[in-house]
Amino acid sequence: MKAKNERSVGGRGRRVDAALAERRRRQILAAAGPFFAARGYRQADVQDLADEIGVGKGTVYRYFPTKEELFFAVVDDGIQALSDAVDRAIEEWEGTLDQIRLGVEAYLEFFDRRPEMVELLIIERAEFRDREKTVYFLYRDRHQARREEMLQRAMDAGVLRRMPPARLTNVIGDMLYGVIFTNHFAGRRVPFREQANEILDVLMGGILADGALKQGRKETS
Repeated sequence: MKAKNERSVGGRGRRVDAALAERRRRQILAAAGPFFAARGYRQADVQDLADEIGVGKGTVYRYFPTKEELFFAVVDDGIQALSDAVDRAIEEWEGTLDQIRLGVEAYLEFFDRRPEMVELLIIERAEFRDREKTVYFLYRDRHQARREEMLQRAMDAGVLRRMPPARLTNVIGDMLYGVIFTNHFAGRRVPFREQANEILDVLMGGILADGALKQGRKETS
């Protein structure tokens, strides 16, 4: 009888400790992210990755049967980690404004720690243009309704001004998505908390002085 923490792999009755197998899988994913980011998709040779890790090429293929599957596993794993980081930050607080602030910080901190993820997003779009949506936007769509519910509650409580919640989630999401690419391409090294504060200052406070919006409406009426 097979032990609970063992499983067969390769269809040959070979038993592998499940915890060990998961550690190996995580090791491959951790190395593959920077590897693809540095070499690109087409130039990335799985043999070179295996050599870098110190395992046989067959070991990599045992966990990820093709290079494409490996690449998408890396991207999916990274975006899942991003989603988890933002969720953890949001769940620690009940006030919506704190949730927005901490969510923005967590988002920027993730890409500050893992800049290779921006390269992977670029590679995915360049090499797999036939896909309807990238992994990033699949995850974003998956969490859209929950984010909108959070904002709607804040609007009902009078904390945020009323507008379609989808408008606000889309504007914030698009803004942050643009920020990570600008940081990456421009080599911007502003500390993520400082950048989050700048973004939130404009987002929360707006750009108009007190009374300027009403005055502008009068001038155009």
